Amino acid sequence: MDRMTTKHTHRMVFGRREAGCPRCEELSAGSEPIRWARKSQKQVEARRAAIRAHDCKRAGCGPVCTFGDW
Repeated sequence: MDRMTTKHTHRMVFGRREAGCPRCEELSAGSEPIRWARKSQKQVEARRAAIRAHDCKRAGCGPVCTFGDW
């Protein structure tokens, strides 16, 4: 999904907001910040379920299981 947002009119420094900037005003009014490289909730839940369902005996893991460390 391609999001179109208003651009900041100043240089961003540690997320500080500046008076008179249209994007800062949107954020102050409750607009969602842009999140880069986010995973969907479905992906997060699928990974959690796979880790919970992992069985070391069936998978033949060694003394130290590294399943899910990817």
